[in-house]
Amino acid sequence: MKLTAILVACSMLAVEAFGVSPNPSVTKKVLNKPAFTNSINKDSAAGSPLFRDPSLTRGGAVPGWQAYNDSLDNNPLITKAMTSLVGWAAGDFLAQVFIGGGAFDMKRFLTLSFFGFIYHGPSGHYFYNWLDGKIKGTDGKSVATKVGIDQVLWCPIFMSVFFTYLGLCNGDSFSTIGNKIKNDLLSACQGSWKVWPIVHAVNFKFISTKHRLLFINAIQIAFNIFLSIIGTK
Repeated sequence: MKLTAILVACSMLAVEAFGVSPNPSVTKKVLNKPAFTNSINKDSAAGSPLFRDPSLTRGGAVPGWQAYNDSLDNNPLITKAMTSLVGWAAGDFLAQVFIGGGAFDMKRFLTLSFFGFIYHGPSGHYFYNWLDGKIKGTDGKSVATKVGIDQVLWCPIFMSVFFTYLGLCNGDSFSTIGNKIKNDLLSACQGSWKVWPIVHAVNFKFISTKHRLLFINAIQIAFNIFLSIIGTK
């Protein structure tokens, strides 16, 4: 329950940053500040990124946000792959440092990080582009349908690939990998079903297609702690 609460809270906090447009009326009020206020901030605005014109840089005061969006537009596949690499690396690092204890397992860290790069990012890029193309809109029925497809169809496939990848990296036989999937697939999916339907309801309702993986990785860092533990136990 604690993990679910943390992920849901993070998802709500991340919505505005990852795709929800600001209220134009509010933005207009902020930009049309009294003259004396503008005069006070004129000098500091020239040298501080906190006062950059939000109309010139998507994300306003967030350093690198414009460059990241440009990369998503120009090289979406590699950008999303790198995004997932960072997300999975952060998740396993936190799991090992704060939960696992003992010596840091560099092989495990690199294995899970590479999984984010080689599979999670690219597969998510194609899957969510396909899903958004087939089911358009953000009404309740469309969002519920997308969440259902993601959790009922995509989740078991993703988890099976995850366990297979780890097994191959460890040199396990296919029979061993099959037993791992048989024994742990349901537990992994049940863990997902406790968290991701709510998160994806927010995701499919508010987040733009190109930002889905960024949003997912921001939330998934905590969930990756769970996956890194169940996947390497």
